[in-house]
Amino acid sequence: MVLVTAPDIDTARRMASVILTERLAACANLVPGIESHYWWKGKLESSGEVLMILKTTRDALEPLERCILAAQPYQVPEFVVLPFTNGSSTYLDWLRAEVHSCPPQGNG
Repeated sequence: MVLVTAPDIDTARRMASVILTERLAACANLVPGIESHYWWKGKLESSGEVLMILKTTRDALEPLERCILAAQPYQVPEFVVLPFTNGSSTYLDWLRAEVHSCPPQGNG
């Protein structure tokens, strides 16, 4: 599971669309309305953000990170990986079946 933040819902939706189209995650949950407080360039800041919770596989982490870095506007993007320690076997089987570590090939 990967946590990523986006500055707004439109950016998060665009990122989720790219990620899912490229099969780098099986599911993207978008949680709007979070309030983030953080240090930035020596100053305490706060902003509204959208939390993206991406369900993916270990093999897809590297291409997923490249995709996130290319698709979002932050100078220092959040990309935090939380390992699954357990889960429903049917859910985990579905997740593995839906994620590919390489983008799909185009026609022709």
